This record gives sequence, C-alpha cells and structure tokens, in this order.
Amino acid sequence: MKYEALLKLLENKDVEVIEIPLEGDLKGLYADNVIAINKNINTYTEKACVLAEELGHYHTTAGDILDQSKIENRKQELKARRWAVDKLIRIEDFIDAFDAGVQNRAELAEFLGVTENFIETAIDHFKGIYGLSHTIGEYTICFSPLVVYKKFI
Repeated sequence: MKYEALLKLLENKDVEVIEIPLEGDLKGLYADNVIAINKNINTYTEKACVLAEELGHYHTTAGDILDQSKIENRKQELKARRWAVDKLIRIEDFIDAFDAGVQNRAELAEFLGVTENFIETAIDHFKGIYGLSHTIGEYTICFSPLVVYKKFI
C-alpha cells in the first residue's frame, strides 16, 4: 500500500498527517490525533512504512509510550508494528515474490514497496504467528532464513 493510499485511509477520520523536521532518529510520531512524519525522509517507500506504523499507533495504542524501558510501552509499540505489517504485507506476497523471481532482500523490499527494515519487521511478525515456517498450498515459506519452497509433484 502506497503512501497516498494510506493517507486515504484517514479520510473522514479525525486525524491529521503533517510532515515536519523531527529531532534525532525520530521518523514518525503520533499524539492527539496528529501523525507527524519526518520531512527529511527521502523516499515515499520509507514514508509509507513510517505512516503505516503511526496509523497502527492511532488504531492500537493509548497514552505516551515513548519510554521503551517499560514493558507495557514495548507491547504497545509491537501492536502498532503488527498493525502496519498487516496493512502493507500479506503472507502470500512472499509467494508472489518467489514466483516473480525475486532473489534477495533488496529485491523483495522493492517488489513489496517497503523498506528492507520493514521486511525484517514483517518476518518477525509472521514468525510470531506461524512459527518457523508456514505452508500455503504447494508453497512453504521458511522465515529463518527467509526462503520459499515450491513442492514439485
């Protein structure tokens, strides 16, 4: 899902998205129905990944969770990331990438329209759901390392 498509999800919602310079390594922030995206992010692909996670915060978290030393805040951060993965990547997308001849993480990220870091987040998410592998029809997706196998009959 592209950046513009994610923005469309906010139509008729009481949430504003603004692009402003953010301090340090901060790429995005959600507070009081405002999503701030660091305007210094260079690509729409990365902006889409950041926006998806901030939308995840809008939909799943409450309160100030910036202090990640607290376990409850880390849990809420994880919920937001899972929400983002569910919006941007389907498990079947790994099979589609395999069928398209994708050979490595960089190609996979480009194929899926996400960053390589987001691929890692997605792999962790799906591994948490399915374990080390998941079979869909004649395909088996192994998550560690990421490999797709097709059963030959």
